[in-house]
Amino acid sequence: MKDWLVVSFIKLLSLLPLSVSRALGAFLGGLLWRGRGREKRVTITNLRLCFPELSEEEVHQLARESLQETMKTAMEAGAVWRRDYGWLKSKMVEIEGEEILRQKLAQGKGLLVLAPHHGNWEVVAPYLASIAPLTAMYQPLKSAAMDELVLKGRSKLNITMAPTNRKGVMMLLKALQQGTIVGILPDQVPEKDAAGGVAPFFGQPALTIGLIHGLLQRTGCAVASVFAQRVPGGFKMVVLDADPAIYSEDELTSLTGMNASVEACVRRAPAQYQWEYKRFRRLPEGYPKHYQKRG
Repeated sequence: MKDWLVVSFIKLLSLLPLSVSRALGAFLGGLLWRGRGREKRVTITNLRLCFPELSEEEVHQLARESLQETMKTAMEAGAVWRRDYGWLKSKMVEIEGEEILRQKLAQGKGLLVLAPHHGNWEVVAPYLASIAPLTAMYQPLKSAAMDELVLKGRSKLNITMAPTNRKGVMMLLKALQQGTIVGILPDQVPEKDAAGGVAPFFGQPALTIGLIHGLLQRTGCAVASVFAQRVPGGFKMVVLDADPAIYSEDELTSLTGMNASVEACVRRAPAQYQWEYKRFRRLPEGYPKHYQKRG
């Protein structure tokens, strides 16, 4: 019953004008800010770590805005999943750097796109799929009803979803070898048994996924970063070239370049990054531990 209500609510949200969804998200984000939940505490902790030059007042202002932006993304998701691409394309009011994508695709070695949890990342996949076939990883949700809704919404156009296992990795490799696009969320903390290493992110040690370095070494593909920045009337699609260090054969250098690429995106609109995610967890022994109850 609970899952049915959630799915019904998302379907209802998908019918709302974008301006109304955003107003609702801003309101809900304000409620998170006024509460004492984990999201507020983690957001403040992350911002203190990543922007030590900010005053406490500035940190709190940015944290409040960030929670509101995150809830706007949540309120917009239903429309992105359920409406057709014509509607979504009409909301892409500006595109910056698309020539970077096309030039890299023209090299014929495949294009790996870093799509961090920044802006509305649900918009990135349909945009990329409008340029070339896209393969992206997908981890099934626990709720069967929600999983069906989300998977269907993310599998439109030229999008193929790959499972988060060895089979999925082989699907990514094949897509790159065929010269198409692979999209990966680069800012997730890897599981304990997954490949990766510790690399700096905003000057802080962060456990970082090694999948992208492995794909680069095996395919010689090109890399770019893409995010959908929330702007009045819709979204600004921003394409940035990756930090050159990401192509290094040395894994730590490559991971550092990947995190630098994500950081370049985040600095364009800091409030629109998902700061409530515990990015600096699971660090090996000897590294500082964050997220104690504070803030």
